[in-house]
Amino acid sequence: MIKFQPSKSEKVVISIRIEDYKLEEIDKIASKIDISRNELINQCLDYAINNLEFKNIKKEKKNKK
Repeated sequence: MIKFQPSKSEKVVISIRIEDYKLEEIDKIASKIDISRNELINQCLDYAINNLEFKNIKKEKKNKK
């Protein structure tokens, strides 16, 4: 059995622009579940990336050709 080795993942600092209402909602949710804004955004991004579907995009590209 592989032993668990805790590690800190490297993060990159970026800047994004979002509407103020989105930031307010993110802050409310993060506060409600007691995690940082950064952690919530990272988890949302992970979820979005892992659940992307490209079905319509492929069809649109084929129609353009």
